[in-house]
Parts: sequence; C-alpha cells; structure tokens
Amino acid sequence: MRLMQLVLAVLCVAAFAALPGQVQARSAPLVDPDPVSIPAGVDSVKVVKDIKRALLGRGWAVTNEQPGQIDSTLNLRTHVARIRVTYTDKQVRFAYVDSTDLDYKLKGGKPYIHKNYLGWMAYLTSDLSTNLQLSSQD
Repeated sequence: MRLMQLVLAVLCVAAFAALPGQVQARSAPLVDPDPVSIPAGVDSVKVVKDIKRALLGRGWAVTNEQPGQIDSTLNLRTHVARIRVTYTDKQVRFAYVDSTDLDYKLKGGKPYIHKNYLGWMAYLTSDLSTNLQLSSQD
C-alpha cells in the first residue's frame, strides 16, 4: 500500500512539473467539447432557448445571434473568452473563437489555454444537455 502511494505521488509530481520550454501546468490543450445531441421532438425555438439558458446561467453574454449560430462572451475579472455556438436540428457545438488573459498560445502547432476555460465549457455542455432533456419531456 505504501509503495502504491509513493508511486502515485511520483507520478503526480512528474505530471505537473513544468519542464523548461513546455506549457505551464495551468495550461491545457485547447479542445472544443464534443457536440451535444438534441433529443427527438425538441424544436429549434426550444433549442435556442435552452442554449441561451445555459449561457446566461453561467454568466456568458449573447453578443450576436443569427439562425444556426449564437456568439457569446464571458467577462470574468480580467479574463475574456469568446465562443461560437452552432446548432442544427440534430446537435449543438461549442467552438473557441478567441480570448484575453487566458494564456492562449500555440505550442508545437497545437493550441493551449488556461485549464479553467475547459471547465467552463464542460459546465456549459452539461447544463445544455440537462436543459434539452427537460425540454424533450414537455
């Protein structure tokens, strides 16, 4: 048991150690979340309402809207994140647009961003999924 704890501790230290020339531990690879499926029977009016409910519930502002697309911005202290939400009759996608003060950088040709951004996106997709499930039961 003690050996297992030691191995886990060494692995944790190695995983979070910032080696020279590498992205800091607070950064993570920027990957857009998987699309959220729209349940059968949920029309586009409900989808838009559910997207906005998820965004506004997490402090995002809707900055532009057109059929099939909603642009949104989150202002949190000095941090700014901009995303584009696109939707069809089958799914909703969240995509990174740009940011300020979130440590966005390209490293080896791959984008990295502050790991909190990934958490914010996970909350949005979870909230939207819940909203859509509730709408499908109406």
